[in-house]
Amino acid sequence: MTEHAHAKVEKSVGLMAVLIAVAISFGGLAEIVPLMYQAETIQPLPGVKPYPPLELAGRDVYVREGCYNCHSQMVRTLRFETERYGHYSLAGESVYDRPFQWGSKRTGPDLARVGGRYSDDWHRAHLNNPRDVVPESNMPAYSWLAQNAIDADQLTAHLQGLRKLGDPYSDADIAGAKDAVQGKTELDAVVAYLQGLGRHAPTADAAGAAPQAGGAP
Repeated sequence: MTEHAHAKVEKSVGLMAVLIAVAISFGGLAEIVPLMYQAETIQPLPGVKPYPPLELAGRDVYVREGCYNCHSQMVRTLRFETERYGHYSLAGESVYDRPFQWGSKRTGPDLARVGGRYSDDWHRAHLNNPRDVVPESNMPAYSWLAQNAIDADQLTAHLQGLRKLGDPYSDADIAGAKDAVQGKTELDAVVAYLQGLGRHAPTADAAGAAPQAGGAP
C-alpha cells in the first residue's frame, strides 16, 4: 500500500516542526505586513507628537522600573472598561511609543487615561509612598527617584536614536534637551510622563461612536 506524503510528515518530528514553523511564519506575515501599510495604524491622532524631553525621560524611568508589569495602558472596547477609564485605546495614540505599553496586566489600574486626573503633588506623594494616598495599595515605593538626576547625555542620545527610527525630532529639539531637563529629577520626569498620558484621546462620550483614525485595539 502506497504511503501518503502526509504520513511521512507525521512520522518525522523534525520535519513537522519545520513545516509548522513555516506555516506560522507565513500566517504571521500575512497579518502583520498589511498593517504596516494601513494609514490608520501608523498615523498619529490629531495633537499626538513625539514625547518632549522631560516626558521621554520619565517614560524611560517608567520602563526601567518595570511599571508595565502591573499597569497596562490599553483600554479595551468593553463597556465596563470604557465606563471606568474612558474612550477605548486607539493605535494612533501610541505611534511614538517604543516599546508600546499595551497589554492586559492589571495588578494596578490601567494608566492610559491617568493624565490630569490627579495633581502633580498627588503623584509625587504616591510615588514616594503609595500608602500615604491609597492605604490599601500594594505598590512599592519609589522614594529614590527624587534624589536621582536625569542623565541629560543619555536622553540626548535617545532622542537621536528615535529620530533615526522616524520620530520627527528637529535639531532644535535635540539641542535643547539638556536645558529642558536641567535641574530636574527622575521623579519630576515620571510625573510629567504620567500627566501626559491620554491627553489627546477622544472623550468618554465618543466611546460609542464609530472608530476614528488610529484604529481600535
